[in-house]
Amino acid sequence: MQGKTELVELLQEFYRDKLAVLLAHDAGSPLIPQYDINNAYQYILNRDETHLSWLSQAIVELGGRVEEDAGGPPVRKVAGKRKDAFRAILEEDARDAQAFVDRWRPRVGAMANARHRRMLDVILGETLEQKRSFEQALAGQTDLLGRRSEQVGPRVGEVLPTRWIE
Repeated sequence: MQGKTELVELLQEFYRDKLAVLLAHDAGSPLIPQYDINNAYQYILNRDETHLSWLSQAIVELGGRVEEDAGGPPVRKVAGKRKDAFRAILEEDARDAQAFVDRWRPRVGAMANARHRRMLDVILGETLEQKRSFEQALAGQTDLLGRRSEQVGPRVGEVLPTRWIE
């Protein structure tokens, strides 16, 4: 039997773990130069933020506190030129997604609270979808968010490593 305190602690731990995932994705996204793959990364970041929102709301509703401090953003360095280095980021993110699911699946499956168990199951399922996107990008697929119209033509250039700020 899982009491309210144990449930809040589990959700807080899951939140911290998912926050670390979001920060890693955020640190990796500037290293993804190809437009379509970078767009998929932006979508993944959006879903990570949505997951954190769900978790935060559940924690607060149960009377818990959400701790935003993850110890600072991770530094993601890769060797080689920018065009080649993104493979290491994609490989790492695919491995990390599977490790996240492997780490949490047994604990989530043992939860007594069906509502929160289902929420975490959805997050784990979407994490596996993220892993699939990383693997597809590694295989050379760029249509991760859908196929482009044939009338548009090929992409030219690449995403800048930093945002333009005036």
